[in-house]
Amino acid sequence: MCFFDSPIGRCEAVRELVLLDETQKECACEHGCPPGFECPLEGCFATVSGISEETAEVLAARETDAAVVKAASRRIQDAIAA
Repeated sequence: MCFFDSPIGRCEAVRELVLLDETQKECACEHGCPPGFECPLEGCFATVSGISEETAEVLAARETDAAVVKAASRRIQDAIAA
C-alpha cells in the first residue's frame, strides 16, 4: 500500500491535479504556464518549496528579525556619522 501525503489541488487551467507543496512558479514551469498567467490556484501554493509551512514561517520570522536589526544598525551608524 502506498500513501501520498502531499497536498494536491485540481487546476482547471491545465485540467490536472497539481502538487501544492511547491511554489506557484515551480508549478507553472512544470505545467507550461506562461509568465503573467492568471493561476486559478493562486494563494494555495507553498511559499517555500521543500519544507513544511511551519518551518517556512520560522524562517520568514528570522528574516524579518534580521532585516529589523540591520535597519536599526544603519540608523545608529547614520546617527553616529552625523
